[in-house]
Amino acid sequence: MLLAARRLGVPMIVGSAGDTGTNSRVDLFVGIIKELARKHRLTRFRIGYFYSEVGKAYLCSKLEAGDTIEGLDARPPLDVATLDATERFVVMAGVHPYIKLLDEGADVIIGGRSSDCAIFAAPAIRQGFPEGLAYFYGKILECASFCAEPYAGKESVLGEITMEDVKVTALLPEQRCTIASVAGHAMYERANPFYEYFLGGHIDMSECRYEQYDERTTRITGPKYVPAAELRAKLEGAGKIGERYIGMVGVRDPYTIENIDAVIDWARRQAAERFGPTGYELHHTVYGRNAILGELEPLKGSPSHELCVVVQAIAPTRELAEEVCITGTHQMFYARLPAVKGTAGGVAFLLDEVLPASPAYRWTVNHTVRLDDPLELFPTFLTEAGG
Repeated sequence: MLLAARRLGVPMIVGSAGDTGTNSRVDLFVGIIKELARKHRLTRFRIGYFYSEVGKAYLCSKLEAGDTIEGLDARPPLDVATLDATERFVVMAGVHPYIKLLDEGADVIIGGRSSDCAIFAAPAIRQGFPEGLAYFYGKILECASFCAEPYAGKESVLGEITMEDVKVTALLPEQRCTIASVAGHAMYERANPFYEYFLGGHIDMSECRYEQYDERTTRITGPKYVPAAELRAKLEGAGKIGERYIGMVGVRDPYTIENIDAVIDWARRQAAERFGPTGYELHHTVYGRNAILGELEPLKGSPSHELCVVVQAIAPTRELAEEVCITGTHQMFYARLPAVKGTAGGVAFLLDEVLPASPAYRWTVNHTVRLDDPLELFPTFLTEAGG
C-alpha cells in the first residue's frame, strides 16, 4: 500500500490502527511506516496521525460537571464504579481529524479509533461530494470484498463516487458486486439495518436504490445524511478481570450428556472445596447444546450426540488460574452420577494439561459522550519519513 501510494502520489489512510486504535497501536504503525520508508529509500513525505485515547480524569470531570455519559444497547449511564473497573478508554473519531490532516498536507495518515466509514468518507467530503453518498461509500467499502460474492476474504473492491451516485466494483475476476451482496453488506453489523451512526450524525439508507450497473458493479443512489442535534462520540472501554487458563472436555457418552449439568456442578463443587467460593471465576461453556445462544437456545433440551465443554478459569494470578482450571476440567472425569456403577469417567480430554490464554477482559464501556468540538478529543500530529 505504501509503495503504491507514494508512486501514484495519493494519500494512504489507515484507521483504528491495530483494530483497537489505542495510542500504542498508532505509534507502532507510524514506526512501521518510517521503517518501510528507510528500507525502500522513499523520498521524504509527511505522516499525519492522531490519538483517540481519553483519560479517566477527563471522564470523571464530565460526570462531576453533571454531563450524562449515556449508555448504548440498554446499558445504564456511565458511573464512577464502572470508570474504576476500566483500564483504558478510546473515543471513536469521525471524519474530522482525517480532513484536518489532509488539509495540512499529510501523505500518509494513521488514525486512532474511528468510525469504519470515516477513512473513505473523509476525502470524499473534503472534495465536496454529498455527505449522504460519502458516508454510504465508506460504509460499503469498510470491509473490502465482504460486499461482493462469492465470498473470497479480504480481496479488493473499487469504489467510485459522483454527485449523484456510488458505484462499487469487484476487482477479483471471480467476484461480482451484486444488488444482493451490496445491499446485504449495507445492513452488516447494524441493530437497525437502515441507519449508520457516526460522530456528527447518521445516514438513513431506507430509501437506497440498488441497480446492477454491469456484471461486476452495483450502482447505489438515495442515502440521506441526517445531522445530529448535538455532537456525541462513541466511547469504548475494557477492564481486566484477571489471568486466564482454558481446558477442553469432550463428551460422547449419552448418559453423561443427559446429566452434563450435574457433571459440571460436581467439578465446580470440587473447585469450591479446594479454593473457596470466591477469589476466582470458573466458567463451563457447553458447545453442542447452548454455548452460543445460552438461555435463548430453543433446542437446549435436545443436545448433540457429542459435546465439547470449554472450561475457563480466571484469577488474579496465572498460578491460581491454572490450578482452578485443572480442577474444573479434570474433576468432570471423576463426577459421580446416580446410575454409574463403575469408576471410569464419562468424558475425554483433548489434552491432559490446560492451556494458558490471554488475560480476560470485560467490555465495560459502550457509551456516548457529549463534545463541544468534533476535534477536541483527537489531537493531531505531523512527522516526516523517508529521505
